[in-house]
Amino acid sequence: MFTGIIEVLGKIEKIEKEGSNYHYTISSSISKELKVDQSVSHNGVCLTVVALSENTHTVTAIDETLNKTNLGDWEIGQIVNLERAMLPTHRLDGHMVQGHVDQTARCIMINENDGSWEYRFSYKPIEEILTVEKGSVCVNGVSLTLVNVEKGAFSVAIIPYTYEHTNFHQFQEGSIVNLEFDVIGKYVAKMMQAYVPAAK
Repeated sequence: MFTGIIEVLGKIEKIEKEGSNYHYTISSSISKELKVDQSVSHNGVCLTVVALSENTHTVTAIDETLNKTNLGDWEIGQIVNLERAMLPTHRLDGHMVQGHVDQTARCIMINENDGSWEYRFSYKPIEEILTVEKGSVCVNGVSLTLVNVEKGAFSVAIIPYTYEHTNFHQFQEGSIVNLEFDVIGKYVAKMMQAYVPAAK
């Protein structure tokens, strides 16, 4: 479980293909503190550390992960958002994030607003209503508040600290990002599917 508050940025140093799997070796300031089998969020994707060196760690992505996320587009030198799993003793500054990406989204607009930035994203609409005004969403592992919500699209406002300390500063129109909808909203939508037809 994560909070969507990014700890550090990592840099992809090496990509190796083995069968249908991809191994990503990433350098970061926290890599030396990690342990094999530890779960770490990479751009919002929960991945298991499988190997370590002095300043890098390696994670593996399988077909299911590659098909649901933007990991298949990763390149050497790319910057990714990193967050270690939350501790139960810490404040939950973001929202509850599982690291289980629901789908990808495309950045369709970036507006600079004299000290902040507005990003708009489009995604494939799904039957359940999982985005609500002022609700939570996770974009590339970053916990954010939804604004200007429409079917299949929403916007988020980014403050300078988030812009500088996440990979939002690298986004362009057309950039593909990972989306995780609010887990509480997903459970509510699932339960409503069971009860609403019964009530008719």
